[in-house]
Amino acid sequence: MDRDAEKPIEATVSSQKKTLTKADLIEEVARAAELARKDSQVIVETVLESLVSALKRGEGIELRGFGSFRFRERGPRRGRNPKTGEVVDVPPKRLPYFKPGKELKELINQ
Repeated sequence: MDRDAEKPIEATVSSQKKTLTKADLIEEVARAAELARKDSQVIVETVLESLVSALKRGEGIELRGFGSFRFRERGPRRGRNPKTGEVVDVPPKRLPYFKPGKELKELINQ
């Protein structure tokens, strides 16, 4: 196993980039697990699809040490069309939000 595989992701992502993309994540998984890019792509896409499926079913997601995805309920309200000024009824909705875990907060704030 090479020494780079032991480094955390933040150490291997270019400091010039502001965002870790899905393609970057696939490359990182391929390098860290010594897999073909195609295999790591299947892994990353499967994990993301599983997360989305759970959220669609209304389930929360908890990843210990990382954080959790939960829902916030937004009630109905009256809004205004900015173009016409017309009053519009906005229906209630559920929005997913991410709450970082204690360990992730500590790692980020070191």
